[in-house]
Amino acid sequence: MTTVPVDDAAIAEARQLRDNFQRFLREYEFGMREVETKISILRDEFTHMHAYNPIEHVKSRLKSPDSIVEKVARRGVEADFDSIRAEITDIAGVRITCSFVSDVYRLFNLFTTQDDVTVRIVKDYIANPKPNGYRSLHAIVEVPVFLSTGPVAVPVEVQFRTIAMDFWASLEHKIHYKFDGRVPAHLVQSLTDAADAAEELDQRMERLHREAHEINHRAIEV
Repeated sequence: MTTVPVDDAAIAEARQLRDNFQRFLREYEFGMREVETKISILRDEFTHMHAYNPIEHVKSRLKSPDSIVEKVARRGVEADFDSIRAEITDIAGVRITCSFVSDVYRLFNLFTTQDDVTVRIVKDYIANPKPNGYRSLHAIVEVPVFLSTGPVAVPVEVQFRTIAMDFWASLEHKIHYKFDGRVPAHLVQSLTDAADAAEELDQRMERLHREAHEINHRAIEV
């Protein structure tokens, strides 16, 4: 039996790389939690001060190390932390599902105008849907995370959607996953038609909500 000599220096280097990567990801986790806290405060304020909650639910996710490595390789990004931080902006993500389109924009404005939130990129796929019908409001923001070594500006991708948009996007993702991206043309068209139907539903439900509010307001005045 051959004994392979232990390279203590190589082991130490591997452990240092592991620790650095864990710390790198931890910063994104903290940034994600900062965004979650801000959204939670807004939700609680609306609930208790305005007797109305525009937020249906909030979902967060942190990319796995394998997913980050795969994206770095696919996009040809240099495999160092500074390059990854600059080029991969969706390592941490928060998705906020609202009741109505007006709530999406209202919440987006309340969140992004906070003093310690820096907006880097905004992509409005509600006003300008993707060709397949995808609708959502995306923003890459930076939030400060205060560590023992000092503050770090962490990018977080924040998505704002209505319930109908979220349901459509979830179904579209499942179908593309099932067909490994090679979706039959008739299903692609059906998905596009469904996106149009979801938009119409959003508009109809918002009109109903507004009308109900106006009727209730007039009844209170009387």
